[in-house]
Amino acid sequence: MENGGRRPGPLPGDDGPLPYEGVWRFTAPAVDASVPQARHAVRDLLARQGVPAPDDLVHGLLLIVSELVTNAVRHAALLSPMLAVEIAVGAEWVRVSVEDNHPYRPTALVADHGQTGGRGLLLVREITEEAGGACDVEHTASGGKVIWAALPLKPGDY
Repeated sequence: MENGGRRPGPLPGDDGPLPYEGVWRFTAPAVDASVPQARHAVRDLLARQGVPAPDDLVHGLLLIVSELVTNAVRHAALLSPMLAVEIAVGAEWVRVSVEDNHPYRPTALVADHGQTGGRGLLLVREITEEAGGACDVEHTASGGKVIWAALPLKPGDY
């Protein structure tokens, strides 16, 4: 390999990251008021950065953020009084994640239509799959978990 095994420099015409690319993270208390605050923060960030996301994708992302923050507030607040929301935007995708310090790793179960709750992760999975994205739950180094969903900015990118 040329360059002594190092990666080659930028390609001609490669001007680096697009203006809207980056990673943003904020923390919030694990309380009900954080749900709309997180949703508004993500919406405002996407608009301020000029992320080229169609309205239906933004709507889906905001619903995912609402569901993930709600789950952290309802199920993790006792062991995790704070949660973190991260938005990562690449050239062709956007990823939202919610992290808490509770060790329980939730699973999306088949919904019982008689129940009024318990469908949040199913909804996250459905929105993500419909958009052609991916979602998962991972353990953190501190013993907690992060639940994330990544959606393509353009249909069919995945």
